[in-house]
Amino acid sequence: MIRIEGLHKSYPIGKDSLHVLKGLDLHIKEGEFVSIMGSSGSGKSTLLNIVGLLDEHDVGNYYLNGQLIEKLNEKKAAVLRNKFLGFVFQSFNLISYKTAVENVALPLYYKGVGRKERLKTALEYLEKVELGPWAEHLPNELSGGQKQRVAIARALVTVPKVILADEPTGALDSTTTDSVMDLLKGINDEGMTVFVITHEEEVAEQTDRIVRLKDGVIISDELTESGKAKAKQYV
Repeated sequence: MIRIEGLHKSYPIGKDSLHVLKGLDLHIKEGEFVSIMGSSGSGKSTLLNIVGLLDEHDVGNYYLNGQLIEKLNEKKAAVLRNKFLGFVFQSFNLISYKTAVENVALPLYYKGVGRKERLKTALEYLEKVELGPWAEHLPNELSGGQKQRVAIARALVTVPKVILADEPTGALDSTTTDSVMDLLKGINDEGMTVFVITHEEEVAEQTDRIVRLKDGVIISDELTESGKAKAKQYV
């Protein structure tokens, strides 16, 4: 689903440059539940931005669903994002003056789906994350956990192949964190690939595979207990 070979990324800083990713090799198969861990400055957010087609790499190859990603203009990148990727952010990124159901429906608007159909579909996804009764509430009327559920429903509404979650529990308490992770586990159990960026060990342990980054290189790539249990099922 996601294949990265010899990936490098640098950013100019004045006359110098900051080498953020230093030759990464990473393969995430369809249906995996993977977390990318690392401290601030390790390169994990840069990796997410490249995988999410929000930034370009300098050197190396990136394949998404078998397609080599290179020299995309913003229009082509947007088409691929809409087709394959759903995003969940730490800050929720909800539009404050739109209701929960309108926020969830927004990606369908950009796909050209008619208002009646997109609101109907959005409501179905709100119900999927157990927020049907809050459909007409504005974001400021929702708790942090509810906002993140709205954001997850919005990410799912276009039926992407991959969910990219950037610190999805960073703004939540431990109880709400567990409920959001349970929701992501459920999505993964249905066959969707889930890619989580986190610096929280307890969050990473709830995924099936932990890839650890340090100073732009992968220092370990291991299955968790749940990942080992799943692997045994397929032996």
